[in-house]
Amino acid sequence: QVQLVESGGGLVQPGGSLRLSCTTSRTIFSFKAMGWYRQALGKQRELVAQTTSGRKSDYTDSVKGRFTISRDNAKNTVYLQMNSLKPEDTAVYYCNAQDYLDLDYWGQGTQVTVSS
Repeated sequence: QVQLVESGGGLVQPGGSLRLSCTTSRTIFSFKAMGWYRQALGKQRELVAQTTSGRKSDYTDSVKGRFTISRDNAKNTVYLQMNSLKPEDTAVYYCNAQDYLDLDYWGQGTQVTVSS
């Protein structure tokens, strides 16, 4: 059973920064992609950022230039650095990992609230 443990959410003022972390219970090399999704109240879950085993990174348009996804292979951890946060970034953020059998694994979610 694969576990993804997230941390780093919280309350931040507009313009502030947060860094989310997601650590896997299985070697990060067993996944072809890892990423972060978010789900705001009353909205569908959306992909925010993703990194592949080939080190390619993709971002949804609304976070380009503000968010950065990175990985530390030795720690089996993926990070999401979020800068210049806006109220519309408020959501529950979920870590996702997809293995080479196209199975998806999810973290428990961490709340990010951007408010003054």
